[in-house]
Amino acid sequence: MMYRRSFIKKSSLLAGGVLLQNTLASAIQLSSNPIKIAVIGCGDRGTGLIKVMQTLPDFFKINAICDVLDFRLNNAKKLLLDGSYIAYEDYKKLMNSKDVDAVIISVTLSNHFEIAKAALLAGKHIYLEKTMTYDIPQALELVKLKENYPKQILQVGHQYRYTPLYFKVKEMIQKGYLGKITHVDCRWDRNSTWRRALPSSYLERAVNWRMYKEYSGGLAAELLSHQMDFINWVFDTRPKEIIATGGVDFYKDGRETFDNVQVLFRYEKENMIGTFGSTLANAHDGYLFKIKGTKGMVSLLINDGVYYPEKETVKELLTVDGVTGATKIEWNTDGGIPIDADKSKDGSWHSLKDFHNCIVGRKEPTSNVKTGATTAFCVHLANEAMYNNTIQYWKPEFDV
Repeated sequence: MMYRRSFIKKSSLLAGGVLLQNTLASAIQLSSNPIKIAVIGCGDRGTGLIKVMQTLPDFFKINAICDVLDFRLNNAKKLLLDGSYIAYEDYKKLMNSKDVDAVIISVTLSNHFEIAKAALLAGKHIYLEKTMTYDIPQALELVKLKENYPKQILQVGHQYRYTPLYFKVKEMIQKGYLGKITHVDCRWDRNSTWRRALPSSYLERAVNWRMYKEYSGGLAAELLSHQMDFINWVFDTRPKEIIATGGVDFYKDGRETFDNVQVLFRYEKENMIGTFGSTLANAHDGYLFKIKGTKGMVSLLINDGVYYPEKETVKELLTVDGVTGATKIEWNTDGGIPIDADKSKDGSWHSLKDFHNCIVGRKEPTSNVKTGATTAFCVHLANEAMYNNTIQYWKPEFDV
């Protein structure tokens, strides 16, 4: 029987510290000099990562920035006040720089593969934003190519693998606190056109690339891939069967990628279903991530989590060797137990710190080319199912 005392004290999962993976620990010593890094793609994500790295001056020195759009380069320059960097419009020229040891690639999804390939060939370490590649063939080729460059680090930007809250939930699942999990319910909703303002109309596809199939994996790639990747990681799994639907149901503005999608994954090995939904026409639910098991459910937001035990589990929680009144459990107003985890830094901070540590310590990232490929396969299959009205199936060659 899982008594209250052992539930609380056994792993300190609901109260107190979190047992972080080795890459999150600070055991690795800083190198004598910060890693010389370049940011390729200076849109919202690229400039956001610049700001994060500026809080880690002992880890990174930004020696170069690159973007094909002048106004984005200028936005990045405003953040780099010391002027000790070179601005490029052509990433190929940047690859020849001896003052760059690593690159962050935060460009249009359709360009991820070609730039990552160029960086590997140039001997650079790579932080490649999610989703890793635009399609399955590119992911398979990148996995194969990376085998030829074992000393170079390639980390994929699925930062939930580095967030203390999500790592704690992973521990809870693996230690059985949720029981047998049969359903994972994921949403990421917004009330937004997802359209960026244009300095000139001819830049429509360059700026609003997420709306066009030629460049984008749509909502599945940009939002839902985070939750798909977390499930792949926690359960070491992949979906057997993929069903999906969607449409341009609200924004009749010429976009091609759907503004309303629903995806269903059947995980045959785990006897589990995962549902993933996103709409751009209502923001009430926002981000939701519910993991449902026979002993309890975890409800996650981006930075908060609550454990909701089932009735029988509550009885166990309230019993210590038949005596009530030992270690106090903090309950919220709707019968849940808040999950305590360090929230002082976000996932981007933790993942970039780990990128540094993997380079210095010559360690494989938790989010690497193979795990990134697995999630890229999931996204591609989901899009194939929803755009072609077909059921997709996992193939043996996807087990990289």
